[in-house]
Amino acid sequence: MKYGVPSSVVPTLLMGLGALLLLGVNRQRAVPLRAPLTTMPSEIQGYRGHDRAISPEEQQVAGMSQYLLRDFGSSPEKVAFSLYVGYYERQTQGRTIHSPRNCLPGAGWEPIGISYQIIPVEDGRVTVQRYLLGKGNQRALVYYWYQGRGRISSNEYKVKLELLRDAALTGRSEEALVRIVLPLDTPASEPAADSLAAQVALAVIPAMNRALPSFR
Repeated sequence: MKYGVPSSVVPTLLMGLGALLLLGVNRQRAVPLRAPLTTMPSEIQGYRGHDRAISPEEQQVAGMSQYLLRDFGSSPEKVAFSLYVGYYERQTQGRTIHSPRNCLPGAGWEPIGISYQIIPVEDGRVTVQRYLLGKGNQRALVYYWYQGRGRISSNEYKVKLELLRDAALTGRSEEALVRIVLPLDTPASEPAADSLAAQVALAVIPAMNRALPSFR
């Protein structure tokens, strides 16, 4: 198994996560952002951003404390990519970050491929999830990662284990899901989309670090 966690123990770990979060909920505290998500870049790689609203019903299902949904393009009608950030001041049983693997497929969209992508940053490099979706002749490329409590993670199981540990030891569970979605005109446009997605990630990661609360 790629994630370094034996498959036989994964169900037990996931089942235990909810129970342990419930036990620790009374000592968890909500940790607000240092800066609002609206401070995320409003222009990236020459594309200007246009904010969109998420319905109250969708917000209720997602359970985030704050969010940003910003389309970038030459106009609101011509979108080159979109940026979504959902921030959770604390995570409790029933109100945790939903994996894009579960949320994105739907309305005819189906997963085509899942892999990892390395993003070089100033102090090293980070690994993000690369997700390819298809719907008929349409394709979309998705990069996403989890950022908060002093780290950036893309491994779903590791994220859950880190959440469990931090909630138990520090009483903190704040975290953000960051997702970049790029429509693909043709399969041949994937290399250009990967290049653009990497540049967007390079702009967003340090901005998120400035907005997120410190963790020591």
